Amino acid sequence: MDMTSYAEWAVRLVNDPDAPPALRGLRDELAEVFAAASAGDEDAVAALLNALLARYPVHPRLSAHDGQRWHLHLAEDEAASAVMGLAAVVAELGADRLGRCQEPRCSRAYLDTSSNRSRRYCSARCASRANVAAYRARRRGGQ
Repeated sequence: MDMTSYAEWAVRLVNDPDAPPALRGLRDELAEVFAAASAGDEDAVAALLNALLARYPVHPRLSAHDGQRWHLHLAEDEAASAVMGLAAVVAELGADRLGRCQEPRCSRAYLDTSSNRSRRYCSARCASRANVAAYRARRRGGQ
């Protein structure tokens, strides 16, 4: 079972300013997880995720659809699936795989699934914006 896709739900929720009212509390709590991860506080990440796992239990089920063989799905509850996916990614890959965009005008969350743990921005757009700003600053400094 690929938990990364479930963890991506958590990222999308954290980044959604128009989250449904029922999920806004969870969005804020998941944002705290990403903030702790960005600060390098793995103990806080674990404590926050453990509290969320207790509040949003997961109920896996067997499913066969779209011509696929039997496989596991997490419960239909998006909140529980997002929390479980994020916890599984932290357990398997480490809390340093969670981050906040380093582009100064952005603070969106991201999940770093790169092989060399090098992601620093939420999107190619933010990476490009930061690179252009750095290039322009270098040019100004050289004049």
